[in-house]
Amino acid sequence: MTELQATEIRTGHIIKFEGNICRVDGVEHITPGNWRAIIQIKLRNIKTGGARIQRFSSSDKLELAYIDQQGCEYLYQNGESFVFMNTENYEQFEIHKELVGEDARWLKENLQVKINFLDGSAIAVDLPPAVELKVVKTEPSLKGATITNVYKPAELETGAIVQVPPFIKEGEVIKVDTRSGEYLERVNKD
Repeated sequence: MTELQATEIRTGHIIKFEGNICRVDGVEHITPGNWRAIIQIKLRNIKTGGARIQRFSSSDKLELAYIDQQGCEYLYQNGESFVFMNTENYEQFEIHKELVGEDARWLKENLQVKINFLDGSAIAVDLPPAVELKVVKTEPSLKGATITNVYKPAELETGAIVQVPPFIKEGEVIKVDTRSGEYLERVNKD
């Protein structure tokens, strides 16, 4: 059993709280004037999907849940589920789209991910911090367009829509931050 002080809890941690296994979806440190610091944590119940915000003092301790993390490769979508393969033993398994959530927009065949398991059941999919995806639809490039703060929407091969600089054209590959959904850079595929 590993315990951490509330000030050490970070987004993505899996903790045991009030008999439930919860994923930390957000942490905010609040210091109201000369009062004691409050740590406000957004918790999502792994089994029910319900979310709540809980406040802790900086001296409170929280128990981390033991999670088994395995390297996996995304293969394809099968109806309401996504099919992954364990890269060590080549075992294939499905994860329902509700568990993947909005991260599904970054899933591309052969993408390497980490999947967290608790008691043999998948509870979370950890994507790499950035993915490279092809632009399949966007407005034509503007003549003389250079890097500016004016962006245009672009549809990627996975169906995701991201804002890109005006010089990005259809067919180009770009790197996107999977946490924020922001364009990072154009990738030269030579």
